[in-house]
Amino acid sequence: MEYWEQNRLRKKKYWRQLSIGLPLGVALGGAILVNVYTGWNSAGSFLKYNAERLFVVLIAIILIIIFVVIFSARHRWEMNEQHYKELQDKKNKQ
Repeated sequence: MEYWEQNRLRKKKYWRQLSIGLPLGVALGGAILVNVYTGWNSAGSFLKYNAERLFVVLIAIILIIIFVVIFSARHRWEMNEQHYKELQDKKNKQ
C-alpha cells in the first residue's frame, strides 16, 4: 500500500504506461503480419502483391498496437487504483 501511495502518480505518466502494453501490442501485430505473410489464405497472397492494401493493413496494425498499449496500461492503473482505494477505505473503517 505504501508503494502505491508513493508511485501512483509516476505510474500514471504516459511513457511509463508504454512499457506495460507495448509487448502485448507488438505480439498481436506480429501475429497478424505472420498470418498475412504465411499465405495460408487467399487474402495474404493478395496483400503481398497489392502495395496499397498492404499499406492499409500496416496502418491498421499500428493503430491496433497503439490501442492495446493505451487500453492495457489504463486498465492496469485503474485496477491498482481501485484496489488501493478499497484498502484505504477498509483501513479508515478500522
